[in-house]
Amino acid sequence: MTSCPPSPDLYCVMGNPVEHSRSPWIHARFAELTSQRLVYERRLVPLDGFAQALRDFAAGGGRGCNITVPFKLEAAQAATVRSERVQLAGAANTLSFIDGAIHADNTDGLGLVADIEQGAGFALAGRDVLLVGAGGAAAGALGPLLAAGPRRVVVANRTLERAQALVQSHAALAVLRKTELLAHAPQGLEHDFDLIINATASSLAGAGVPVPARVLRPGSLAYDMMYGTAAEGFLGWARQHGATPRDGLGMLVEQAAEAFHLWRGVRPPSAQVLAELRALMAAH
Repeated sequence: MTSCPPSPDLYCVMGNPVEHSRSPWIHARFAELTSQRLVYERRLVPLDGFAQALRDFAAGGGRGCNITVPFKLEAAQAATVRSERVQLAGAANTLSFIDGAIHADNTDGLGLVADIEQGAGFALAGRDVLLVGAGGAAAGALGPLLAAGPRRVVVANRTLERAQALVQSHAALAVLRKTELLAHAPQGLEHDFDLIINATASSLAGAGVPVPARVLRPGSLAYDMMYGTAAEGFLGWARQHGATPRDGLGMLVEQAAEAFHLWRGVRPPSAQVLAELRALMAAH
């Protein structure tokens, strides 16, 4: 009598909205290329139903999930074990369910830095960086950005107090890395930067670019964490002012690769999957 093979492990992405997410395709491709047996789903979570969605997923045998907007701060709070990155950011994008405990990590900043340094070929050490936004996305990015050793990082946010709070929480790390770390109001920015990162939801909302064009210099790298049509406004603005535009698709693939490695102990070929995903999106 032959025994049935065990069911594949269950993972998902939780968010609201979530139907646009490319994560199921990315993780299915990672699994295929690394011979891992898993199923990865999208789960639309009611805005007031995150805690219940986590309980239901764990009860159904879920092994881990990625968290997207607007639940990254709630995900950090819901966890029983938080990585140093989550403690610093106050936000989590990767949860693992292990022996009844919820382990939280944040792979967003790792994915961002990997895509900037490897994907775009842009070394962060000694550079001047402008991080626009102070929400969950910016919070997840700031620690790994500082760890890469830039000369100066300015956090600009419409609500200055939020930028100041983010700077304050990362002040010790900035001192350790010998990086100047400042908070600023977006419209008052006078200097230009080597790298501008848009970590706001302005692209998603179809709003204008949240900083003045004087922050760009010819050849600056202008990076939007969004991708696809959501990033087009920011990327067009960057191009128009002589900067090099890059969307966040590489960040999406790289943060997914970090999550996959956390869950499965295997590092997938992220550069190959990014190239395939770009080709797929260009064809549609």
